Amino acid sequence: MLTVEHHFTCPHCLAPISMILDLSVSPQKYIEDCEVCCQPINIYFESEGDNITYFSSNPVEQ
Repeated sequence: MLTVEHHFTCPHCLAPISMILDLSVSPQKYIEDCEVCCQPINIYFESEGDNITYFSSNPVEQ
């Protein structure tokens, strides 16, 4: 399994956060809670080899 730590800003609270991404399967889409404010975030990313080619983090509409 190829994993990398990716840093980004929470779309809810604007805190800098990070998560471990599994690059062995691309693309991936899932929901992850912010480690600071606990609000849900839509995560989507694409990768090629050990490089992230696209990453987005958007708030989940509630």
